[in-house]
Amino acid sequence: MRKSLIQFLLVAMLSLFTSAAWAQTTVHGQLVDAETGEPLVGAAVMVEGTTQGSVTDIDGYFKQSVASNATLLFKYIGYKDQKKKITQKGASVELGTIKMQPDAVMLSDVTITSSVAVARKTPVAVSTVDPVFIEEKLGSQEFPEILKSTPGVYTTKDGGGYGDAQTRIRGFSSENVAMMINGVPMNGMENQKVYWSNWAGLSDVTRSMQVQRGLGAAKVSVPAVGGSINIVTKSTEAKRGGFVSYGMGNDGYNKILFSVSSGLSKDGWAFTLLGGKTWGDGYIQGTEFEGYNWFASIAKRFNDNHQLSLTAFGAPQWHNQRNNQNGLTIKEWQRVKQYMGEDSPYKYNPTFGYRHGQVFNSSRNAYHKPQISLNHLWQIDRKSSLSTALYVSIGRGNGYSGSGDAANRSKWYGASNGLVNNDFREVDGTFAYDQVEAMNVASTTGSKMIMSKAMNNHMWYGLLSTYTTKFGENFDFYGGVDLRYYKGLHQNVITDLFGGSYFVDIDNRKNVRVENNVAAADPSFKNQKLGVGDVIYRDYDGFVMSEGVFAQLEYNYDKLSAFVSGGLSNTSYWRYDRMYYDKAHAKSDKKHYLGGNVKGGINYNLNEFNNIYFNAGYINRAPMFDTSFVNSQNSHARNGDAKNEKVMSFELGYGFRTGFFTANVNAYYTRWKDKALYDSGTYDYENEEGVEIEDRWTLNMTGANANHMGVELDFVAKPFRWLDVTGMFSWGDWRWKGNAKGFYYNGSGQMLADLKSGEVVSDMTNAEQYRANIKMDNIHVGGSAQTTAALGVNVRPMKGLRLSLDWNFFARNYAGYDIDAGQAGMGNEYVVTEPWEIPSYHTFDLSAGYSFDFGKVRATLSGNVNNLFDQEYIADARDGSKHDWETATRVLYGFGRTYSVRLKFNF
Repeated sequence: MRKSLIQFLLVAMLSLFTSAAWAQTTVHGQLVDAETGEPLVGAAVMVEGTTQGSVTDIDGYFKQSVASNATLLFKYIGYKDQKKKITQKGASVELGTIKMQPDAVMLSDVTITSSVAVARKTPVAVSTVDPVFIEEKLGSQEFPEILKSTPGVYTTKDGGGYGDAQTRIRGFSSENVAMMINGVPMNGMENQKVYWSNWAGLSDVTRSMQVQRGLGAAKVSVPAVGGSINIVTKSTEAKRGGFVSYGMGNDGYNKILFSVSSGLSKDGWAFTLLGGKTWGDGYIQGTEFEGYNWFASIAKRFNDNHQLSLTAFGAPQWHNQRNNQNGLTIKEWQRVKQYMGEDSPYKYNPTFGYRHGQVFNSSRNAYHKPQISLNHLWQIDRKSSLSTALYVSIGRGNGYSGSGDAANRSKWYGASNGLVNNDFREVDGTFAYDQVEAMNVASTTGSKMIMSKAMNNHMWYGLLSTYTTKFGENFDFYGGVDLRYYKGLHQNVITDLFGGSYFVDIDNRKNVRVENNVAAADPSFKNQKLGVGDVIYRDYDGFVMSEGVFAQLEYNYDKLSAFVSGGLSNTSYWRYDRMYYDKAHAKSDKKHYLGGNVKGGINYNLNEFNNIYFNAGYINRAPMFDTSFVNSQNSHARNGDAKNEKVMSFELGYGFRTGFFTANVNAYYTRWKDKALYDSGTYDYENEEGVEIEDRWTLNMTGANANHMGVELDFVAKPFRWLDVTGMFSWGDWRWKGNAKGFYYNGSGQMLADLKSGEVVSDMTNAEQYRANIKMDNIHVGGSAQTTAALGVNVRPMKGLRLSLDWNFFARNYAGYDIDAGQAGMGNEYVVTEPWEIPSYHTFDLSAGYSFDFGKVRATLSGNVNNLFDQEYIADARDGSKHDWETATRVLYGFGRTYSVRLKFNF
């Protein structure tokens, strides 16, 4: 296949260079709606400055004769005008498919705010996904999976629950990839993570999705390290209409959706509404889900100088999960075949079970995170404008958190170290929740195991305002402010005593110190009997405040475009704790971190076909909230090792573009210093009563460095009107450099002095002696395929019919590291060994669609089959003691064959 692909590229490149020499006078192309892909019938095609012109036919195709260096103007009611200058000479030129953008009322405002990169102008590596591609290829997949054919991107389903997908770009995890919606950063303010379950309905409201790899060109005060995913949602449509659709798929998947737009009224008002529901049983055993999504936008165009819009959207959902900690060893996956009958063993979920005869899962998440944004665009004069977005994000929800006393807490885990836990296990492999209840009922000292909800509610306010102006004919200036305020409530609240009459949280309360909370002086404090609604483990608010400014100067003249930008930010962290501290000591000190960045780039268009670009940048950004504290869950103590992370990056790229072939290739190098790391595992010890205890440890490390370098290639070929061929290849070399150091913490969040006894550090002033030193120089970064490739064929054999086949290949994916806690114990030096390389794999996806007239409306019937040949493959794993497949733990297999069908009516 590799030889065939190389031959194809050589033939394509040869064809394209020879065709450039041909004389061209007749222009061919097709006009389509950029969002739906529907052909635009009767659109005007005019030769600018003349009376010559034509209109598109019933399939949106046109043919127009032009003179040398003429400019074609395309016009259609309800769409933005487009121009194409024809510089080629010869008998014929093929422009291919021209996507006309609907004339949304507030689109210009959104575009300014969202930092969209422009081909052959913005000098960054970028891939753009339009809504037509999303609608055709997504099916029942998770939204970020639409990016799996993008260079440098690796997406997995993690444990396999609804919305639990994880995305990495160039080896950087989601914490280091900025997710932006209409220019507003959406990564968590405390840990920078992205939970796609919060945005499960986002694909339905996306106007465009752009991945900028590397430092990118986002106009914010704190850019991301690995890249950014910029999503522009639908704006208030200037044209009237809407759609309704219904989809279904494997494992009880169902989805209904509707949208309606009023169009722009004579007095300048317009609104758009969208709503939907998705539900199903889940591919993985016991991962039922139900989600809703809603979107509303209302806009007012007051005059040519002022436009105002209010946009709100959200996706309330609940879903049962299979935690990624419950991945098994490869041998254990084969053993659990006995529980799955004819079904795949890789669907097995060790926390799935029954309680009182009803399905139950101790891994469950429910959340709703609506975002409301007020956008104002002020066209100050012909050169200057001010675009402002005032937004609020309201997060409400929780995840189940199995709790209990020290001897039993870990028995909630479905698996440990890759093996199924059998403490409470039925003969059919399901979790025996009734046995947990029976144990609690028989106990004379209250419940030994209980269920709590880990509450993570937040209020997040922000202001992003950008001023734009021109200096002369060639300079554009952007400057603005980026302000954010965040308060996150974190509690664990008892929701179910599981048959017991009360619960005593002595294992956490014994660590409350009298000097911090006077309540601990009462001997009964540790042994207080708690019930449903009471708080255990943690009860605090996390505060984050960020003030930033940014500026960018762009130069555009003839074939040259360049930019230089910079930003400054001040990030502040503090806590307010209601459990480990009394009111007098509840508020911690504020810690401020000053950061900044500088970036620059240049693009030069060699001719109408070829361009080259270069960019470079340096980022100095604040550590995350969790890194700022020794343990953010229960202590105000600051992490003295926390320091700003530093990133330096360089990138060189080349682009080739004609009407029937487009290709991009780039090489990059990123140096990352002072990175904070996190690892976790389990350990056993005997408590004071001689009882064997299993607990989870976490290791917070600082001071790690990494080098990420690689090359990326992508292309689109359109040799015929009815055929598109797409492809990409990405090769990376991502390695850790230097060493890291850190401290161990137990499952209750206390710093550990000894893993063998479970002893916690009592005197934080002597904590240095318990530091672990981790040597990891030149070890490959785990968790993401460092070689990826894709090839896709899209065929339109007849009017309204399309067929697509996509091949994806992933290799050189190294298992994540499980630090050997026994060897890397306190005060010891631990040498990381090169981890197990997960076997390479490839999959095929098939999609098809047929559009037809149904009465007076346009209908589309579409279907998707993912992993067409039911390929078995490992998507993720943790390294084991011997660094091979036999000892690898937390192995997670990808999904087998899945399918979905959808019927949509446009009106």
